[in-house]
Amino acid sequence: MEQLSIFDMDKTITRAATFGPFLAYAVPRHRPWRVIFLPLVLITSLGFALRLISRGRLKELNLALMLGRRIPADQLTRIARGFAGFTLARNSLAEALARIEHERAQGRRVVLATASYAFYVREIANLLGVKDVIATQTTKLEGLVSPRINGENCYGAAKLRMVQSWMAQKGLDRAQSHIRFFSDHVSDAPCLIWADEGFATNAHAPLRALAAKNGWAILDWA
Repeated sequence: MEQLSIFDMDKTITRAATFGPFLAYAVPRHRPWRVIFLPLVLITSLGFALRLISRGRLKELNLALMLGRRIPADQLTRIARGFAGFTLARNSLAEALARIEHERAQGRRVVLATASYAFYVREIANLLGVKDVIATQTTKLEGLVSPRINGENCYGAAKLRMVQSWMAQKGLDRAQSHIRFFSDHVSDAPCLIWADEGFATNAHAPLRALAAKNGWAILDWA
């Protein structure tokens, strides 16, 4: 029986979302002059709020605006590695990190499953000693990284599909697996319902209500 403990990342093991802070960290270390495009980031965010563009497209546009449409992979890795250390030092929840260690001590396989871009999630996972990452992928072009998403944005129902695909690639049988899923947001309801044990962590009101209805544990790490 494979024992899996799958954690969302933003606002589950971090205090706040990570994409905006990543851009704020990366721009001065990559192309500081691109700060001139910040007003356009506000416009794209408004477009998302008005449901004119999708969540995934918002991510693509804002990464392109602030870092460019072709980002040298080595530079992006260097920045992501620095951001990972910054995140764990400034934006992580001690209780969440302790729970990851608790799950690992029980002999469970810890996995991060998050809508954030994989290039910096993997660096955070490395610092946590987590080998398995399911996250939104970028497109790679001969030493360059494009903000365009390769596959699906790892959010909502797409996250469950990506988790299931990852399990298939690893040769893991759902029927022979015990799965715990930890998340702060109701968008992860598909994964929480599918899991054997759901944990609503730092949950907002809609997830708290759903957790009460489904008998999921509520953990307040914030």
